[in-house]
Amino acid sequence: MINAARSDPETVGPDPFSAHNVCQILFEQGLLSAGQVDEILKKKDVLEKRVAARRAGSHNGCAVNFVDILAPLNLKRADDRFSGLDEDAIYCSLAQAWGLPFKKIDPLKLDLNVVTTTIPRSFARKHLVLPIVVEDHCLTVAVCNPFNREVLEDIQRASRLEVKAVMSPKGDIIKLIDEFFGFKCSIAAAENQFSGSTVDLGNLEQYVRLKSLDELPVSDQHVVRAVNHLFIYAFEQRASDIHIEPKRDTSLVRLRIDGVLHTVYTLPKKVHSAIVSRIKNLSRLDMSEKRRPQDGRIKTDKDGVEVEIRVSTVPVAFGEKVVMRIMDPDVLFQDLANLGFSSTDLIRYNRFATLPHGILLVCGPTGSGKSTTLYSTLRNLATPEINITTVEDPIEMIHEEFNQIAVQPAVDVTFSTILRNILRQDPDVIMIGELRDLETAENAVQAALTGHLVLSTLHTNDAPSSIIRLLDLGVPSFLIQASLVGILSQRLVRKICRNCVEPFEMEAAELSAMGIDMPTDSAKLTLHRGRGCQKCRGTGYYGRTAIFEVLPYSEEMKKLTTSNTDLAALRQAACREGMVTLRENAVRKLLAGETTYREVLRVTRKQH
Repeated sequence: MINAARSDPETVGPDPFSAHNVCQILFEQGLLSAGQVDEILKKKDVLEKRVAARRAGSHNGCAVNFVDILAPLNLKRADDRFSGLDEDAIYCSLAQAWGLPFKKIDPLKLDLNVVTTTIPRSFARKHLVLPIVVEDHCLTVAVCNPFNREVLEDIQRASRLEVKAVMSPKGDIIKLIDEFFGFKCSIAAAENQFSGSTVDLGNLEQYVRLKSLDELPVSDQHVVRAVNHLFIYAFEQRASDIHIEPKRDTSLVRLRIDGVLHTVYTLPKKVHSAIVSRIKNLSRLDMSEKRRPQDGRIKTDKDGVEVEIRVSTVPVAFGEKVVMRIMDPDVLFQDLANLGFSSTDLIRYNRFATLPHGILLVCGPTGSGKSTTLYSTLRNLATPEINITTVEDPIEMIHEEFNQIAVQPAVDVTFSTILRNILRQDPDVIMIGELRDLETAENAVQAALTGHLVLSTLHTNDAPSSIIRLLDLGVPSFLIQASLVGILSQRLVRKICRNCVEPFEMEAAELSAMGIDMPTDSAKLTLHRGRGCQKCRGTGYYGRTAIFEVLPYSEEMKKLTTSNTDLAALRQAACREGMVTLRENAVRKLLAGETTYREVLRVTRKQH
């Protein structure tokens, strides 16, 4: 049985994708106005000549249709003054008119084997059909031409499965066919090259082959293509990290997107070492060293912008695990006003970020956006009149307006040792990657006391805890009082997808029972959430924003900073001074419809 379009091609004419048919459907569904349709049809002959020319230059005459000419025009949608009429909207409308389900394909949810082993690449490329999933003896395929029933019948005979067709944008189908089949071919070729004669003795004893290669050449074209594909794929999916994890029989590739890991590929274990070696080669690591952790970096290009990738390898039970952190300058260097500050907190932060001297601390756990805040602050401060020097481990993103020094313990270049010499470089602003020990903290204090603005990080749960942390490191309270000017604590919360956001009502008592106290007397509140769509991969979230806790180090806070300081007293004083806590700022974003109560509970905790 084949589930294709419920409309017969005879009912829509010999060419369902003709200018008249496409415009008629878009007009009936409100995407084009009558004036726009008239204008397009006046130019129909010219546009259809372009179609004919594209067909003449194509290996497959059916591969080019009127939609290919119409979509690039990016006409204004009649039902939305902000959006253009793109390929997705056109194919979605055609699918509705022809009674076929529309699907915007999520690459992260595709099974590499289903896509690449169900039908040959040449067949998929010629007829523009992409296998998506096999469930209950039914194969779902994405098509852009639902009237080509012979193709669906051929797939059914070859696969011996019931075939269900869904309609998808042609550009997506072409792109995914090329990406998935190309990646599969590279991996398969690498696996075949690595495969040799093997002897399986079960689990009773180990068979050892002497003088055998334990990895593919890193210059092998198949491995090179596979690694290049991983990078491009990660960029397209907005990933912040790439994980390559060896298991007993396979190797997993996972991407962290909006703070959540997604498994995207399961690779043969035989190619794991080759891929790791290729990455090591790109990041100038020692390929022969497999027993010790190593750190390196790769600089590459993303849409014409230089992107740096931090590489970390570590030996685990089944081989070497590689984690690559993508340092995107568009993320790291932003306008401070776009980071998520409230108007009051932004004024406070700018006030002590522009002081001539003192210590400014940015606090939070790993992955809370501290680097973005620091780099954005430094870029905001950078002028030809200011000398900015940073000491980092490692340098996360190279910026020509900063003088950046990398910590190198092997040659005794540490945070503490370099700080003793850095003042001779006549800096105005100093950024220290982290206050890890007493010596580093004391040198940072001395730099602040001698007329420099010092920015640094601490790993603490909130802003007041940073004072306790400095005391625990051994910094005398009087030096903290003399040098500290302000503390910023932060976290990242996921933002509701604007493409599928919807309002809903919730009892204030229910939120209170979960620990979220709302600054309102209303019994019912109107909140927002994401329904889940293709753009957000069904999560309801798209992108992240920061929540902050800004604590100016006031005279009252100084009085409370003693050798036996009480953290609860510091928090109470901070709130009296006007500090808005992380939880309170998260609740404000909740009420503003930027995030959900689940994110508030996940990221923040109630202060007692």
